[in-house]
Amino acid sequence: MMRTRPLKVALLGCGVVGSEVARIMTTHADDLAARIGAPVELAGVAVRRPGKVREGIDPDLVATDATALVKRGDIDVVVEVIGGIEPARSLITTAFEHGASVVSANKALLAQDGAALHAAAEEHGRDLYYEAAVAGAIPLIRPLRESLAGDKVNRVLGIVNGTTNFILDKMDSTGAGYQEALDEATALGYAEADPTADVEGFDAAAKAAILAGIAFHTRVRLDDVYREGMSEVTAADFRSAAEMGCTIKLLAICERAADGASVTARVHPAMIPLSHPLASVRGAYNAVFVESDASGQLMFYGPGAGGSPTASAVLGDLVAVCRNRLNGATGPGESAYAALPVSPMGEVVTRYHISLDVADKPGVLAQVATVFAEHGVSIDTVRQQGKDGEASLVVVTHRASDASLTGTVEALRKLDTVRGVASIMRVEGE
Repeated sequence: MMRTRPLKVALLGCGVVGSEVARIMTTHADDLAARIGAPVELAGVAVRRPGKVREGIDPDLVATDATALVKRGDIDVVVEVIGGIEPARSLITTAFEHGASVVSANKALLAQDGAALHAAAEEHGRDLYYEAAVAGAIPLIRPLRESLAGDKVNRVLGIVNGTTNFILDKMDSTGAGYQEALDEATALGYAEADPTADVEGFDAAAKAAILAGIAFHTRVRLDDVYREGMSEVTAADFRSAAEMGCTIKLLAICERAADGASVTARVHPAMIPLSHPLASVRGAYNAVFVESDASGQLMFYGPGAGGSPTASAVLGDLVAVCRNRLNGATGPGESAYAALPVSPMGEVVTRYHISLDVADKPGVLAQVATVFAEHGVSIDTVRQQGKDGEASLVVVTHRASDASLTGTVEALRKLDTVRGVASIMRVEGE
C-alpha cells in the first residue's frame, strides 16, 4: 500500500543538473511514487540568483537561504548539486543534524572530506549517497559498494572525464594538436572556459580517490592521488603510440599491490593497446574497467557528464534513499576497515615509453642502454632514426618503478650525447 504523505526533498542548486533533477521529479512524479512507495515533493530550491526564470519550478519554492531550508526539520532528503567545498560541506552536515539524508554529486568534497561526512551521516542515522559524483549516469558506485561487496577488487582502470577523452580522441582521429583539439572542445561546450580542472587531471583525481576508497575499503583522500595533466601530450606522441599499436588516454588507475599490503591511486596520460576495451571509448564518453578475484573483468560504459545523465544518477540515489527512509533503515555507509596504506608514486611499477633527442653518431645507443642497466630498468624495445647529426631514440621498457625510471632519466640528461628528453609516457592496460 502506498503512503499518501509525501517525502519532502530540498534541492540545493538549480543549474544544469539541478534543473534537470527538478524537471524529472515533476514529469515522472507518478512513476517515482510507484517505485518508492510514497510520493516525493519538491519542498524547496536554494539558489544564488532567485530572480532567474526557472521553467517548471514554482517560484514560491525558490529561496537564497540554503541553511534555513536544510534546518526546516520536515525535509526527508537533501539533494546537493552546488559543488565546491563550502558552503556544501556545512549544508550537508547541517542536513544530517536536522534529520535529513543526503544525495550529492560533489566529487571534490567527497574526495577531500568523505570520511567526515560518512561519520556525520552515521552519527545521525542518515544516508549519504553519491552515485552522480563519478562517471555521471554510469552505475559504478553502487556496484562497487554493493554488488561487489563479497568480492575482492584488485584494480580499477578508467576514463572518468569526458572533456579530456574528447580532446585526446580528436587528436588521435584527426592528427590535431592539443590546442586545436581543446579549442574545438570549448566551441562544442565540452570544455569550460577555464579547462584546468579537466585537462590537468584534478577532476579525475577526485573521482579516483572516491573509487579507490570504495574498491579497497580504505580511506583515500585527494592528496593521496598522484596527478599528472595531459596538456603536454603532442601529435608526435600519438604517432609513436600508433607505431606500437596503441592510443593515448587520460586514465584514473587504482590498484591493490601484488602482496595486498597497500594500494595506489593515480591519474595521468598513458598509452594503452588498441586491443584493450578502453581504447575504443570515443568522444566525451566515460568507461571504467574493474578487475576482481571472483568476477574477473567488468566494464562500465556510458555518458559521464551532462545534465540529464547526471540527474539520472541523482534520481536513482533519491529513490534508494527514499525507500530506506520509508523502511526506517539506512543503506551501506563507509567501509574503511582494511585501512591499507596508500603507496607513493615512486613505488608504482609500470612500463614506460621514452623518446630521446640524441646525437646521430656511433656509441649513443650503447651509452643509453648502459644508463638503463645501471638503474635496474630493463629495455623491451628500441627504435632509432636520424640524419644530419641529430637523431631520435625511442625506448620502451619492461615494468619498472617510477623511482627507478626517474633516476634513469636524470642520468640520461647528463650524457653529452643526449640533447633532451622529448617525452615520457606510461604504458598501461596490458
